[in-house]
Amino acid sequence: MTSRFTELVLDCHDPERLAAFWCAVLDFEVIDQGEGKVEIGSWQPTVEEVRARQMPPTIVFIRVPEGKTVKNRLHLDVSPIDASTEDEAARLLALGATRVDVGQGPGRSWVVMADPEGNEFDVVRSLAPADQRLPADCS
Repeated sequence: MTSRFTELVLDCHDPERLAAFWCAVLDFEVIDQGEGKVEIGSWQPTVEEVRARQMPPTIVFIRVPEGKTVKNRLHLDVSPIDASTEDEAARLLALGATRVDVGQGPGRSWVVMADPEGNEFDVVRSLAPADQRLPADCS
């Protein structure tokens, strides 16, 4: 017997707004929505597919009354597929992300950011071919 990692759940104040942000970041779609809950993903999960193999998890945003108070113990890493790390960070800033300092120090190859509700995430190595990145990109 085994289990599958099927969803990552984020508590938040505004599930619709946060889902829209992460859909734009990841090119995901809303796959389920209900009272105080929005689920997004890159595929429509079925029980049969999940049983057959490990599939990418969906992300579920759940409305909660309390706010975020400390640095996340768990965070997402995202890797741009057709841009440099810095170019992707600039795109995410335009979508509503912010740069944050969680003690990472200067000169890192990744960029620490926060989504519109303050949940930290990292923009890490670019998956774009080297000729599509800026020459100074160390990601």
